Amino acid sequence: MKNKYSLFLLIIFLTTSLVSFGQNKQIQVKFIGNCGIHLTDGELNLYVDFPYKSGAHHYMEYDKAELDSIPENAIFLFTHRHSDHYSKKLLKNLGGKVYGNWNTKKLDDLNNNYPDFSIKAIKTPHKFTFKHYSYVITWHGKKLYFSGDTGDLEAVQQLKNLDWAFTNPWLYMNANNENVKIDAKMFGIYHLYPNQKVTGELPENLILLSQENQRVEIPY
Repeated sequence: MKNKYSLFLLIIFLTTSLVSFGQNKQIQVKFIGNCGIHLTDGELNLYVDFPYKSGAHHYMEYDKAELDSIPENAIFLFTHRHSDHYSKKLLKNLGGKVYGNWNTKKLDDLNNNYPDFSIKAIKTPHKFTFKHYSYVITWHGKKLYFSGDTGDLEAVQQLKNLDWAFTNPWLYMNANNENVKIDAKMFGIYHLYPNQKVTGELPENLILLSQENQRVEIPY
């Protein structure tokens, strides 16, 4: 009788554990390099500013195995076509859907195909290209901002209730220098040079994305 009772408790425990695990929903964010990020909720796979030319302009390199791990039917989103953000050559060998500064109007079709998911393109200045876009991705109720290379504050200071702002360091510093509030709960600073040193105490809601395969989990 005791053994049967113990087995019953074990079954209850395992069932409860599985239910709890299933309820632990999250967007998983993996930093690859520069502004290159992989996001997934376990079903949809989205890459922002990846693939790019590894080591371009003396910025970060990445393990070539990263390209082999890209799932089928991934979505690729690019802020602009500079080689440290984008590689047409590498994209030729990949399937999936590709969006960037040349076809942002097609994002409406993409948004209509996936529930609880949308991408808003925001045209932002970058002095080295005529067309540059930052993006707000709303996914499972979470608002995620990706700056790309812009250092201009006009667009980002109008955004409200961001859960995460992934920004380059010069945009973040411009906001601090000009006392402009970026309305985000958490910040991820990307596009650092390899081995770039950042001095001073960092805010508790800020992380530096400087190592390949750094991960962030965003529960929803």
